[in-house]
Amino acid sequence: MDVYQIILYLNNSLLVICAFIGLLKYRSFKNTEKWYVYYIIFLFLIEAAAKISIKLFNVNDLGFLFPYYVAGDFLVLGILFIRKLGLSWIWYIPVALLAGFFLLDLGIIPNEVKKVISNIIIICFAGYALLMEIKNTRIDDRFMPADSLIFLYYGLSVFLFFLIRQLPKFTTEQVELIWSINNILCGFLYISMIYTFLKLKK
Repeated sequence: MDVYQIILYLNNSLLVICAFIGLLKYRSFKNTEKWYVYYIIFLFLIEAAAKISIKLFNVNDLGFLFPYYVAGDFLVLGILFIRKLGLSWIWYIPVALLAGFFLLDLGIIPNEVKKVISNIIIICFAGYALLMEIKNTRIDDRFMPADSLIFLYYGLSVFLFFLIRQLPKFTTEQVELIWSINNILCGFLYISMIYTFLKLKK
């Protein structure tokens, strides 16, 4: 088992632990904070669907799951930050429309570019939430570590996407090494969620 596979295995293990703890502590969260649990559960379901497709149905190409991942990820985090920031209900409309656009294959832009667009918008939401948390004026900062790592994780994903696109001569091993960096940060995101879930009280 190579380093890339080990990191993926650890990430999946952390995701399972995070989802389990999130469900156990669900009643301890405020209504807005419950969307962090929904986010983790969504990621867990996507990973479970991928594993089932590979193990049970011998599916080699998981590209069919990617639009669901991009759209669902964007929708859940979009709603989370809209609620957390106390934004107008009007914001739900563009978020829902964009999620629908990410889900549908209209042949306008490739799925990878949709993911980049989704990530950039999430970065903006997370960055604004962090600014408000630092100012400590409008919103609770109980999930500041998680918001910080969401900001870093999605930001790094965008950076690595453009890096790999600009350097197409990378070997498969080099690409896996680069994405391993992203996966490590994803692991820290799960750890921050686990830590926050465990320490929160109503």
